[in-house]
Amino acid sequence: MQHPDLQGDSLVEKTLEESTLPGITEGEIVVIRSSRRKKNISAYRQGGRIVVSIPARMSKADERAMVPEMVAKIRAQEAVATMSEETLLIRVAELLTQFAPEISARPASVNWRAMRERWGSCTGIDRSIRISDRLKGAPEYVLDYVLFHEAIHLEYFDHGQEFKELLARFPQEEQAEAYLQGYEAAENALTAPEALKKLLNKGA
Repeated sequence: MQHPDLQGDSLVEKTLEESTLPGITEGEIVVIRSSRRKKNISAYRQGGRIVVSIPARMSKADERAMVPEMVAKIRAQEAVATMSEETLLIRVAELLTQFAPEISARPASVNWRAMRERWGSCTGIDRSIRISDRLKGAPEYVLDYVLFHEAIHLEYFDHGQEFKELLARFPQEEQAEAYLQGYEAAENALTAPEALKKLLNKGA
């Protein structure tokens, strides 16, 4: 199950515009030095990475001290917002009961997985559902949408008319699709070689 993104474009544009000097890029963490910032620091998820924006004049010593704190804060917030796998299984059952009670196939397990190419996947043989860990901390309706999508696939393996009719029962289908498409657009823009090159050239 793959989807393209929306609000991510403006977020990436904002990040690239405000950066004046490259900070550090380490795995999922990107630090940007901004001339617009005088004292305050911000941290947020964007495109699958944690972006920390700091004042351009901040010393390297302060950067090394403050960035880990901001990253830890973001991860702590996400941990609180993340459903356990047992809760995910219960949630799928609730969604099916509410929107597609005629579906008899119910998942035996729902697990978080490190998936970058898909938002979710399922296997009919063992009735297992896997959800991308990129959805940790996502709005509840987005996670619900992906769970519902994969749960329907346990009975309808393709994206035929019956599948589409069931999926359309989800009240926030369009909004969820827009969020997922925006997320992927932001992720692609942030990791694209030209975007990173532009970011580094600004500090030259």
